[in-house]
Amino acid sequence: MSQTACPECGGPMVYELSTKHFQCKRCGLYVTREQLDDIKAKIRDREEDDRKKRRRIENDYLAWWLSGKK
Repeated sequence: MSQTACPECGGPMVYELSTKHFQCKRCGLYVTREQLDDIKAKIRDREEDDRKKRRRIENDYLAWWLSGKK
């Protein structure tokens, strides 16, 4: 059996060969490998979008702050 971390709760997920699904031992999430990959990709994309948004806000603030210093 193979283990990976659950994208929902971080708990251990165990791969069940008989059903070809991953199941989280903590929250019960039950997904195929493809579904698990999709969920993880969406989480990564969302985190990347959040980082880009934060960076843009920081840059806007810095530009505003520097414009008043001239």
